[in-house]
Amino acid sequence: MNAMFGFLFGGFELLLLLFLFPFTLALFAFWIWMLIHAIQNRGLTDSERIVWVLVIIFLHALGALLYLLIGRPKANNIVAPPPRTLC
Repeated sequence: MNAMFGFLFGGFELLLLLFLFPFTLALFAFWIWMLIHAIQNRGLTDSERIVWVLVIIFLHALGALLYLLIGRPKANNIVAPPPRTLC
């Protein structure tokens, strides 16, 4: 019975090592990527940027996914400064 338990537990460790660790590492890289993108996104106002950064920080992967789906598309809509007028 102990040999069978050791085999199953050893298989579980292998599962963690081969699948869970790379998944966690990829999720952490995605989180960092979205955090940096939110900080540098010129399509957001300053207050929107602060809110998105806080959402990503406090909700972790869920916040990064929300930013990817909702906040990131605004990066294409860059807020242009008002045109200069000649006086």
